[in-house]
Amino acid sequence: MKILLVEDDSEAATYLVQALDEAGHVTHHAQDGETGYAMASNMEYDVLIIDRMLPRRDGISIIETLRAEDNETPVLILSALGEVEDRVTGLRSGGDDYLTKPYAFSELLARIEVLARRSNPAEAATSYQVGDLRLDRLSRLVMRDDEKILLQPREYRLLEFLMKYSGQVVTRTMLLENVWDYHFDPQTNVIDVHMSRLRAKIDRGHKKQLLQTIRGAGYMIRE
Repeated sequence: MKILLVEDDSEAATYLVQALDEAGHVTHHAQDGETGYAMASNMEYDVLIIDRMLPRRDGISIIETLRAEDNETPVLILSALGEVEDRVTGLRSGGDDYLTKPYAFSELLARIEVLARRSNPAEAATSYQVGDLRLDRLSRLVMRDDEKILLQPREYRLLEFLMKYSGQVVTRTMLLENVWDYHFDPQTNVIDVHMSRLRAKIDRGHKKQLLQTIRGAGYMIRE
């Protein structure tokens, strides 16, 4: 998932961005309301996490303006304001969910995953399977022929994206934008290195090679 966090507490934001990245998501951070609104308006995200009390522009104003502009990206409001009236105000402004600080990261993660599934049915699949290779998105468990495969976070995101589009050519540009969050070509062999590592983990020792290089086009995973 691609997530925007609008949070002015730099320490809290650093923790949350790191935790979300480790969970396999791409997370952008805005430290004030105006920057957060501009990013939410001009870039596509799966979920927005917005604090209420922000410098330059408050979270409720951001949400109301986005909704007035027909921006329907799911919003999780994250706030120290936890009274019933506060939660009602947040939800009526256009927020889809409301979580009070302090919070448990596991609960926040579960809530944003639910919001993403609601907004994008194509993302609702909880698992992918290609031949005897299976990826469970809830447990993040990867198995091939009943053997567990241990992947690093980036390798997992790479495999998840490939399996989502199994049987289709996935270009280098698609991988750079969706797995690395690069909107330019860094002119490095970063994809080749990770693809080589991933191929060794999922194909080595198996007769059927699932991960294929499509010369001049990209990559494909198929049975």
